[in-house]
Amino acid sequence: MLKPLLIEIGVEELPAIPFLRELPNIESKWRKVLKSQELECAFKFYYTPRRLVLWHPEFPSYQPTRVEEFFGAPVEIAFKDGKPTPAALGFAKKCQVDVSELKESERNGKKVLYYQKEIEGSASIELLKDMVKTWLESLSFGKSMRWGSLKESFIRPIRSIAILLGDEALECEIFGVKSSPKFYPHRTVSYEPISFSHANDYFDKLKEGGVVLYPNERKEIILNQMEALEKEEGITIQKDLDLLAEVVAITEHPKALLGSFDEKFLVLPPEVIITSMKEHQRYFPVFLDGKLTNRFVVVSNAIADDYKLIVSGNEKVLRARLEDALFFWENDLKNGLSSEGLKDIVYLEGLGSLYDKVQREQKIGAYLAKKYLSRLKSEQPKKDNEQILALLDRTIGLCKADLLSEMVYEFTELQGVMGYYYAKQSGQDEALALAFKEQYLPDSEDSDLPSTYFSAIVALSYKIDSLLALFSIGKIPTGTKDPFALRRAVSGIVKIVLAFNLPFDIKADFAKLAKEYKEFDLSLLENFFIERLYSIFDANPSIIHAVLQSKERDLLELSSKISALKELSQSKDFKNEFATFKRVANIVKNVELDSLHVKPELFEDEHEKALWEAFLECDSKEYKNYLDRLNALFGLRGQINAFFDNVMVNTDNLQVRQNRHHLIASIYRAFLKVADIKEIGV
Repeated sequence: MLKPLLIEIGVEELPAIPFLRELPNIESKWRKVLKSQELECAFKFYYTPRRLVLWHPEFPSYQPTRVEEFFGAPVEIAFKDGKPTPAALGFAKKCQVDVSELKESERNGKKVLYYQKEIEGSASIELLKDMVKTWLESLSFGKSMRWGSLKESFIRPIRSIAILLGDEALECEIFGVKSSPKFYPHRTVSYEPISFSHANDYFDKLKEGGVVLYPNERKEIILNQMEALEKEEGITIQKDLDLLAEVVAITEHPKALLGSFDEKFLVLPPEVIITSMKEHQRYFPVFLDGKLTNRFVVVSNAIADDYKLIVSGNEKVLRARLEDALFFWENDLKNGLSSEGLKDIVYLEGLGSLYDKVQREQKIGAYLAKKYLSRLKSEQPKKDNEQILALLDRTIGLCKADLLSEMVYEFTELQGVMGYYYAKQSGQDEALALAFKEQYLPDSEDSDLPSTYFSAIVALSYKIDSLLALFSIGKIPTGTKDPFALRRAVSGIVKIVLAFNLPFDIKADFAKLAKEYKEFDLSLLENFFIERLYSIFDANPSIIHAVLQSKERDLLELSSKISALKELSQSKDFKNEFATFKRVANIVKNVELDSLHVKPELFEDEHEKALWEAFLECDSKEYKNYLDRLNALFGLRGQINAFFDNVMVNTDNLQVRQNRHHLIASIYRAFLKVADIKEIGV
């Protein structure tokens, strides 16, 4: 029999960010509990800041009846002379039946004692207490708290529990709270709990109590209210989706309201104002004609006839924040940009101060600038080479200076961004200022990249130093742990190099740059880089592996080879062609490729000569790209098959046999310049 099941866990206000981190797991954890009790069924999970709700329109009243099988001792041991032995008696006792009820079954080729019985499922109402408790204990929000004398902990104190199966309310105690069919309405409506008798009664009274239970409905209400404000005021509201999710999580009855602040604060960089709004107050910035205005949207959780006092209160709070920001801004401008203070900030034990890190980055930047000087020159044709190198050195030397500013101390997420504005205000070179803002890019999977070669070299210098420095003191990521985001640094380097078409060899270039660091095994860094390539390049892992076997370590060349081989592998004839060339690779697996010498005078068959001449013609040509080269090599398939069909490779004549091996190995070696074909999985 199916009945509706409603579970509400009433809590004190949930903190949005920890809750939202766990939100994707909440349903799956309840589903796991249902599965463990064989009570799987469809359900919905809803939430507000003060309640977690599980709603099952149709929930099984009982667990299904299940069949349990028991296997005992071999029959020949269980009975002697037709009488049961202790083995049979013990098995019957275990099955809670008389020996006469036991049967026989075959198991592993032997006849053994067997008993089967049906076990009726328990009533769901008897299981729900433990199920709910298990679910709550499985939820992980990071920090949790205890209240009263309770030993258990939860993200916030639990104030009410309601479990209603059909019309039957479960009476139990979980986390020190006795369950009853009651819920707390919106605080503006009442502080007293409201009773309900069935599920529909709950949903109706909850709505009457000022609570919008469904998160998607609250989201739509907020967006519709914002759209109305935009039309009415002729403005554009920046609808940050992460911020919107937070606001949905902290409201039960949302109301979007328009507030304002003094225009004098617009002298601040937009990022400062927006950060003050979003991070501290969860306000939405407002734009007019693409420019930030002195207005904002706050989503209230109050129910009121007049929201003027609420708007006024939020305006006062924001004003205080912006007054502080303005004070920081003016102070920082007076102090100017200087890296001297970085000498007093420890970077990491064994790696000196942040000033030492900046100096290491300057040396990397100088190396890269000389390597890519023509690219830098193309961006700044009015500067000579020495001026460009000097500007880059000065940029890297100053680009961490904003870490010393009062603004970044207050808003750490604005590091780099504030340096950009301070540099602009002090009349620094535009390339220097832009590099300040872009030095940490890309800083996430979907992040933008630096926009110029100049900024790209500054960003590369930062990431390369982080890798070399941390590897030099043994801070190497293991498993899923990566406290210094070195995997992200690798991804960033690869993305920048490919986007700007910059040659960079992870073996040769790192070997040259590593001379400035404490000696360490560079192969560890190379292998760390290679591991990341499998997740960076969009190709079959076997193709990436095959290309890596070519010993190529220049990222640009690796990318080109992987792309070419990937495209070739997607052709309809590739499987047939691949079989031929895998045979080539297998035949010569023990041949020393560094000392191949084919002697045409030892050819005994016209197919040998034809294959050799076709290969020489193919190998001597210049190709525009790796795909053309691979296509040409795969074009030898006909001659190779003819060779295998008509020529005995392992002939008794040792000289001829070796010559034929070297012929085949020459073709394999030509492939190996791009990839080791035998490593490809098709």
